[in-house]
Amino acid sequence: MRTSFWLLLLANVILFALIQRGWLWRAEEFLTGQPNEPVAQAQPALQAEKIRLLNESQSVPVSTSPSPALPAVPRPLPLSPQISLNISAPVATRTNAPACLEWGDFSGADLRLATAALSALQLGNKLDKRQVEQVIGYWVYIPPLDSKAAVNQKVEQLKARGVGEYFVVQDAGPWRNAISLGVFKTQEAAQNFLNVLRTKDVRSARVGERAGKQKATIFILNRVSPATEARLTGMKKDFPGSELNNVPCAH
Repeated sequence: MRTSFWLLLLANVILFALIQRGWLWRAEEFLTGQPNEPVAQAQPALQAEKIRLLNESQSVPVSTSPSPALPAVPRPLPLSPQISLNISAPVATRTNAPACLEWGDFSGADLRLATAALSALQLGNKLDKRQVEQVIGYWVYIPPLDSKAAVNQKVEQLKARGVGEYFVVQDAGPWRNAISLGVFKTQEAAQNFLNVLRTKDVRSARVGERAGKQKATIFILNRVSPATEARLTGMKKDFPGSELNNVPCAH
């Protein structure tokens, strides 16, 4: 009984403290779950005798002072239609610079034919030549014949079959009265020439190795035009064993 009395007294003291501190309405919100709306204050009564209407001339002036300007926002500039971006790959420029060439090696019948072909180009002082010593590798030949009469008969047969370039070996030795039809650096080149002779019905010719050295000619072409270079490239096809190379031009 005494305990209930003291609990009730304690509750009254707490309630009185809440009321004194203005917390009662917050406690009520907490207990009920609904916010307390503050009581609206009554609007003071309008005094009609003090109200008067303003005419147009007495209207309250409106301030026309400009509002503070906002900072301009930068916008991307549009590309001008007259500006075009060219990002294409660079185009290689074609040069028409003169070329310096060396064409060789020539000896025997090929030397005579190449000299005649170059003379037709009328190169003047742009054409020069130099001699080199080359090792003879392979030759196409007709084996040595028994007599001078047999050599002459074979020569007439060659001419009749369209073979005009030949050389009769007259030096004493095992190759005396042999007929040389061409000398080549490689066996492949010699074999190709032999195949050409076969089409002309030259059956006794053959390919063989030949030891020794002989002088050959290399033609030097100084600063020729691209058109002349193209013609020389075409002429080279008539000389399968030759080489046409670009070389640095002399100053």
